Order: sequence, then structure tokens, then C-alpha cells
Amino acid sequence: QVQLVESGGGLVQPGGSLRLSCAASRSIFSIGAVGWYRQAPGKQRELVASITSGSSTYYSDSVKGRFTISKDNAKNTVYLQMNSLKPEDTAIYYCYATGVWGQGTQVTVSS
Repeated sequence: QVQLVESGGGLVQPGGSLRLSCAASRSIFSIGAVGWYRQAPGKQRELVASITSGSSTYYSDSVKGRFTISKDNAKNTVYLQMNSLKPEDTAIYYCYATGVWGQGTQVTVSS
């Protein structure tokens, strides 16, 4: 079973940027699609972005044009570049693949 470890969260001011990383314990090419989800307090977990083994991408409307998902197969890592961050982006961000969730990383956007 694959293990996923997220990193890169933190506190950032509105308009700022962060890059999240999701490191997999084995080849992400063999895993298939990898998704970034987020869950804000009192809200349901939602899909933010995903990338397939063929590098096709999906973005939710709320982040389209601001977030970019990418991957480095050699490093078994999927990234989420987040620009123009807003307070409503505050949430715990999770990586998901093949039925496995990472532990999450907190992103807080506040002045």
C-alpha cells in the first residue's frame, strides 16, 4: 500500500504563495491519478486539483487560474503551487491516491 506524506503548508498573507508537496512511497506513475483535497473547519472535504498518470489535470472552479498541479516522476512527488492565496483557501490540504490519504498539511491565509 502506498504511503503519502504532505509538506509545505504554513501561514501566508493574502496574495501570497505556497507550494505543497506530496511524496509517495513508490512510483507515482504506477499509482495513477493523484488528487489534492482540502477541508476547512465545518466544511466537507473537497477536491481542489488532480493529475493523472498521463499528466491530464483538473481544477475546481474556486482555484482555477491560481493553483497549478504538477509532478516529478523521478522524485515520486506531486506538487500544488498555490498563488494569489485568499483567506477562503485556509484549510487542511490532503493528498489522495489509490484509496490512501496523507496526513494533511495546514494552510492558513491571514493578515
